[in-house]
Amino acid sequence: MILKTLKIENMIGSYTNCYVLADEEKKEAMVIDPAGETEKIVDMLNILDVKPKYIYLTHCHADHIGGLEELKGKVNAKFLIHRTENENLKNSEVNLTSYLGIKNIDFEADARVDEGDKLHVGNIELEVIHTPGHTNGGSSLYSKDYKLLFSGDTLFRGTYGRYDLPTGSKRDIMDSIENKLLKLPEDTLIYPGHGLSGIVSEEKKNFWNLE
Repeated sequence: MILKTLKIENMIGSYTNCYVLADEEKKEAMVIDPAGETEKIVDMLNILDVKPKYIYLTHCHADHIGGLEELKGKVNAKFLIHRTENENLKNSEVNLTSYLGIKNIDFEADARVDEGDKLHVGNIELEVIHTPGHTNGGSSLYSKDYKLLFSGDTLFRGTYGRYDLPTGSKRDIMDSIENKLLKLPEDTLIYPGHGLSGIVSEEKKNFWNLE
């Protein structure tokens, strides 16, 4: 298993974590949250000599989707998103493109995922966890075998995501964290949408101080 974190400068002037997850044996890859700087993502795929099978969005916000359309045009990969978030993706008020004055997404996902779905990238299995709160269709990806969690903007190192944006909910994000993400094994590594990685055991300690 290969995992690369790309710090992508997004359209709001900050940085988003874009992840390239690959199976070196099968030469398959997944790109998670292509926020922009598409050439950087394509270069990494070429360096690793892997073919992207999926492009996955943890949620629809503009700072995570900036490179989606261009990347989809450059690589032969299926674009996946949670079923609820697919509707949010097309809504400029929810995905914040109207707020930022940028072009809205105008195409459909190739497939919509649901809670408990299993995705395979070569020999790597990832489980979809529906984690509403930052948005109502946000999702995370969990690998039991490799003890990895891609948490989007639900759970960060030492804190959690905003819930004051359209479709957000404090009750939902707390429920997603407490009853889903922090129920994972304590040695699970957390790869969030922004900032540094973390580990479930430490976030369990942090969460009670932040709630």
